[in-house]
Amino acid sequence: MKHAAPVMKAQRSGSIINNGSIAGHRAGYSGSLIYNAAKAAVIHLTRSAAMQLGEEGVRVNSISPGFIATGMFGKAFGIADDKVESTAEIAKQLFTKVQPIQRSGTPEDIAQAAVFLASDESGFVNGHDLVVDGGLIGGRLWSVHQRGRQPMREAFTEKR
Repeated sequence: MKHAAPVMKAQRSGSIINNGSIAGHRAGYSGSLIYNAAKAAVIHLTRSAAMQLGEEGVRVNSISPGFIATGMFGKAFGIADDKVESTAEIAKQLFTKVQPIQRSGTPEDIAQAAVFLASDESGFVNGHDLVVDGGLIGGRLWSVHQRGRQPMREAFTEKR
């Protein structure tokens, strides 16, 4: 932003896209407190810069990915750099079970969000953090919630 903003301000147009994370929105999505705090800061920096640069015709938004099947997770667990990409398939299988959209996110999902934010199609979007997570941070999975209510339902039914 430091280097791109002056050029964009001079031309009175532009779109800056920062990288956030769902870990910047909710605790428990990263093993690092520093990462969580840094991503929350990126999201707020995005909003603050959007207010300042918007007056100059420059839009500033961010994208907060959820669980995207890449080798990043293998790297976080100490897998060697030459083997880390092979962990993407394992991550892909695990992630399909934890979010309402029953598939893993892909780098292409993030790329499509970035293309939208960079395009004129989002010309009135400024200061927004676009969460691309298959609904992960929306709350508990509906099916898990319903199973969790079953014992309560049975207990209250017996009391009638």
